[in-house]
Amino acid sequence: MFDRYEAGEQAVLVHVDFSDESNKEDVNELQMLVSSAGVKTASIISTSRSVPHAKYFIGSGKAQEIADTVQAIGADVVIFNHQLSPSQERNLEALICCRVLDRTSLILDIFAQRARTHEGKLQVELAQLRHLSTRLIRGWTHLERQKGGIGLRGPGETQLETDRRLLRGRIKAILKRLAKVQKQREQGRRSRKRAEIPTVSLVGYTNAGKSTLFNTITDAGVYAADQLFATLDPTLRKIELAEVGQAILADTVGFIRHLPHDLVAAFKATLQETQEADILLHVIDYADEQYLENIDQVNEVLDEIDAGDVPQLIICNKIDRLEGVDPKIDRDENGKPIRVWVSAQQGLGIDLLKTALTECLSKAMVEHNLKIPPNEGRLRGILYNLNCILDQSYSDDGDWLVEVKMLESDWHKIDKQLEHRLTEYVIQ
Repeated sequence: MFDRYEAGEQAVLVHVDFSDESNKEDVNELQMLVSSAGVKTASIISTSRSVPHAKYFIGSGKAQEIADTVQAIGADVVIFNHQLSPSQERNLEALICCRVLDRTSLILDIFAQRARTHEGKLQVELAQLRHLSTRLIRGWTHLERQKGGIGLRGPGETQLETDRRLLRGRIKAILKRLAKVQKQREQGRRSRKRAEIPTVSLVGYTNAGKSTLFNTITDAGVYAADQLFATLDPTLRKIELAEVGQAILADTVGFIRHLPHDLVAAFKATLQETQEADILLHVIDYADEQYLENIDQVNEVLDEIDAGDVPQLIICNKIDRLEGVDPKIDRDENGKPIRVWVSAQQGLGIDLLKTALTECLSKAMVEHNLKIPPNEGRLRGILYNLNCILDQSYSDDGDWLVEVKMLESDWHKIDKQLEHRLTEYVIQ
């Protein structure tokens, strides 16, 4: 059993170039993540493989090279740009005699540093505990036996079993607290629905400029920096839009390639602001060479949290870093805004953004006459909760004849919940 090292200033980064596109990662993004964690990159070791090695993730020769590099430069931690299994981490630590972190552990560490609110800290702790639950054995390999000796024999808990029990208890307590937070957020959303206040949620790849744009629009003064995951805790502010009135703008956590599932699950209450939004402002760092891949990654996460059907307005940010690009609004064949070109830092195109947002929200209402059969009690409850009923009556055969007016996004959400039966009830 070797001594466990705490993460320090010097890090050796390991990047594997896989032939499979689904496993590919960006080494520059790894360097930004390490910098965001407050760690200095001492060396970068790259290699190519077709598939991960079962024992070390990389080949045994490359693993020995890492061990020699760590010893030569006195590094404190080795960080992989990929997700390692618990056994792979354990095998690498035994060979290198140094702390080994994978991409997920690194992101969790950054989140732990950034969380400021009580809710944010709970969410990060929940994600960390879920990640740790599969790796408990690493720290207690010398205690994986029950006590023996006179008076100590017989049934009892191993240290590992004790830790797992305590871990389960803590996770249960955090989930209980987060459930309370989620109820409070739902109450706020219901109040805004009743008051017909639309919600606009900022989404995008991490470091795309969401918080800077949020500050420019609202003068909120939230923390914004040129680093990954500068924002963790959601911030809501009221804004005034012509012809629409008040709206709620929400700044949310940024997404990243292969965002850990534990994080997505832990931040469910926060990400629900995105699920329930009337429109998403998808902020894109258009100066980033990989902006197309970043767009795909964000859309993947939105699908994962059931927000893929929420209408989007694309915000092409950081045009001040591009030559010959001016603020403008791109429209579809029907004249509806689909893309706005802005520079949040320079304040360019913000008026155009507000104009486009006003058009999207003011035109996002739908009005339908429905003929709903008596057995659709669930739909009836949904419509009452939305407070969208303009008029109602009953036909001779017991069908509910109702006139509704609601946001287009709500119509699509209900239709999806009912497996697209809602359109069958529309009276043509």
